[in-house]
Amino acid sequence: MASINSYLTFSGNCLEAMTFYKECLGGELVLQTVGESPFAAFMPSHMKHYVLNSTLTNDTLVLMGSDMVPETGLSRGNSISMMLHCNSEEQARTYYSRLAADGVPTHPLEDTFWGAVFGDLTDKFGNHWLLYFEKKSNA
Repeated sequence: MASINSYLTFSGNCLEAMTFYKECLGGELVLQTVGESPFAAFMPSHMKHYVLNSTLTNDTLVLMGSDMVPETGLSRGNSISMMLHCNSEEQARTYYSRLAADGVPTHPLEDTFWGAVFGDLTDKFGNHWLLYFEKKSNA
């Protein structure tokens, strides 16, 4: 089965952002800088500390990122969000609190009419997160 992972592009602060996400979500962070790659000889020296590729994994959660901004530059819009399906209400509240630190908690977690806990926020790096936990029916 095919799957889709979120891949975020940063402009020189990928390491800081991915470390923040690891602190918020747990898991293992693996990354490679430009200076550690075969591309190092072909890249400007100021880019040697930029992240070429990074992957944060925690169970089925996979979040990827890079500092490799296209020549056209980095533009942020509101058309992409990370939907984080949580395993419990407690996990949703913990992740929400951590991700909202120094960000904008736009919609606090709350019970919904469809039987879930849902909320959203924009983190301190300008990325939009949707957090969701579906409550099980006792019927």
